[in-house]
Amino acid sequence: MTLDIRGSIKNTKLSTNPYVVFEELISNAIDSYLIRKSMDPHAPDMQVELEVKFVPAGLDENQEDMSVSCQDNGCGLGDEQLKAFLTKDTSYKDDLSISGIGQCKGAGRIQFFHHFSELLLESDYPDGNAFTERKLHYLEPQKQIDADNFSSAPSTKARAGTRITLKKLKPFVHAKIMRGDELSSLFSASALKKNFLVTFLQRLISLDSSLGDFEIKFSSQHWKEEAQNSTLKRSDLPSVTIVETVTAKEYDPETGECVADPQNFKISHYKLDARQYDLPKNSIALCAKSSPVKDITSRYLRTKSEQNNPVGDYHHIILIESEYLDLRVNEQRDDFEYIASEYTPGGMFSPEGISYAAIYEAIDPVIQRMATPADWKKESVIKLTSNQFGISEDMLRDTSTRIVYGDTPLAVAERVLKKYQERVINETAEIMTLKDEITQSAPDSEGFREKINELSWKYTASLKNIDMANLSQVIVRRAAIVQILELACKKGLAMQNIDSDARRKDERIIHSIFFPMRKDSSEVSDHDIWLLNEEYHYYDYIASDLPLSKLTWDDGSKIFSADVDKGIQEILERRSGENSGKRPDIAIFSKEGSAIIVEFKAPGVKMDEHIGDLQEYAYLLNAKSGGKLKKFYGYLIGDSVNPLRVIGSWTKFPMGNGWFQSSSLNDPESGVKLGETYFEILHFSDVIERAKKRIGVYQSKLNLKLDFQEDE
Repeated sequence: MTLDIRGSIKNTKLSTNPYVVFEELISNAIDSYLIRKSMDPHAPDMQVELEVKFVPAGLDENQEDMSVSCQDNGCGLGDEQLKAFLTKDTSYKDDLSISGIGQCKGAGRIQFFHHFSELLLESDYPDGNAFTERKLHYLEPQKQIDADNFSSAPSTKARAGTRITLKKLKPFVHAKIMRGDELSSLFSASALKKNFLVTFLQRLISLDSSLGDFEIKFSSQHWKEEAQNSTLKRSDLPSVTIVETVTAKEYDPETGECVADPQNFKISHYKLDARQYDLPKNSIALCAKSSPVKDITSRYLRTKSEQNNPVGDYHHIILIESEYLDLRVNEQRDDFEYIASEYTPGGMFSPEGISYAAIYEAIDPVIQRMATPADWKKESVIKLTSNQFGISEDMLRDTSTRIVYGDTPLAVAERVLKKYQERVINETAEIMTLKDEITQSAPDSEGFREKINELSWKYTASLKNIDMANLSQVIVRRAAIVQILELACKKGLAMQNIDSDARRKDERIIHSIFFPMRKDSSEVSDHDIWLLNEEYHYYDYIASDLPLSKLTWDDGSKIFSADVDKGIQEILERRSGENSGKRPDIAIFSKEGSAIIVEFKAPGVKMDEHIGDLQEYAYLLNAKSGGKLKKFYGYLIGDSVNPLRVIGSWTKFPMGNGWFQSSSLNDPESGVKLGETYFEILHFSDVIERAKKRIGVYQSKLNLKLDFQEDE
């Protein structure tokens, strides 16, 4: 019998748990005591002493090394136990049939050799009517340990038990696993007690009276400080607050069929008064064999503050156990193997397995009730998700998307849209299959029209999923644009909060919201001219504050003659105080002969002083286009007007504060009809109100409850 140290280290990964050595020492001490108790029902209560000594690392007292020693009153290292110690993949404990004993592969002790360079083992075990002491001293670079490395002699202690001492922590373990943190802080007596109360809570409670009125004593000694002592007793163990059992099922998302055997999970919740239990953090974990393995606290308590502090005056320990997890824990006992993140149809998936997604779907609602702060409101997350991403409650129900504590609007939106995306992909694949079948069928066959009907229904269903996701995003984006426009008109944007001496850019800001300045539709496709009218989005050409003489159709032909800008300059020069280089703020054209002219006036500028501009622009653009442009829509938009100067053919809107005018465009000298005009004088508030109403129609269709009020 030989334990190959180098081979075992090579084939057993280093655990990522910084407390793994301490946990293995105490776990082995408990197992050893249970073996003794099974042989001697009158054995004294379990006693374990865990001692840590911190010493300088070399001559530099700024760096720490440590030694760890664990003394138990278990059965000792008899011949059977020695065989198990020297066997890497041992089944010794599996065959003992002792309730509560940990199943073992012999990998735990390999962590001792991963972490430390020196091991001392001193054990006393009953040998007939006397006791024998067995010792081992291992020191790197020793390659292996066999029975001959142990010494045996009659013991003078006359009691059973084992002491294991580990020395010379390996520097790379300190750097990689402990991340260079102070050892004396991580492994002080008080820190060890708090950690082990959580780690061994479920196992110690499940063993009930098997360990008697046990005591696990922790002591730590720093070479510069006084010793610390702390004790974990049976009386320190809390009672479980509630236990619930749930069943996790794995379904194929395409067929809806169950693809694996359901698995039961027991959820034990310990709600500990923070005044009595000074724990360093809350703990929610997937367990194996009554011990935490995979910490999932951050799934439910998202911030470090929530994780490390009481929630509602209580620390929460929530432990999830299952035979399914017991069978899949890895050798290092710091994760699970062969559990997929989610089920993928057609993928490599164990037929009897379920995914983490299925597990979480089963346990999330229960843990949510247990650990959610009282002031958290799911409705607030739903509202934010709707406002920011256009995900309605109908879409949440349609995709069976649950919102749990800690969910962000982004996370919810990603889950919903991913589900829609999966539906669209699957449905598109089905449509393509149907199309292939249709091309192979004969129009005079009996099944031809049935295939056509099936295709149409598939296509309609797919469009519903595509449109719901896309349209909701568009509506939320538009609602945000309306809010920004409203703020800009009220000078409420942060960039409008400027010194009184600085030049204001209010008109430029408002202009850019509708359409980027000095750009045209050949450069920009993402704009918001829909604020004026939805159909303007589909005109052939849009120009924003560009020289009209340079504007061209798609075929390269000029829209206007070369002197058009000179004509506009002459119009503007007749108005005192105007910038002579100015052009219509936005001009929109269609090949059918329509033009839309948009003029913005900065907040405070009187619009009635510029009413004639729209008419003059129409005359000029008609002439310089060679008569091709005949229908002109003009918008004069601002926030200030003298209503006494809006007279003649102008008519006030029944709703709002604006006016409109519709008339023929006639040659002023000959009276010949050149075209038609339709002009509006609008307040920015009118434009905003119209846009909100258009958005409201879509919101109603999608059942979105958007609310972009500033105080929200």
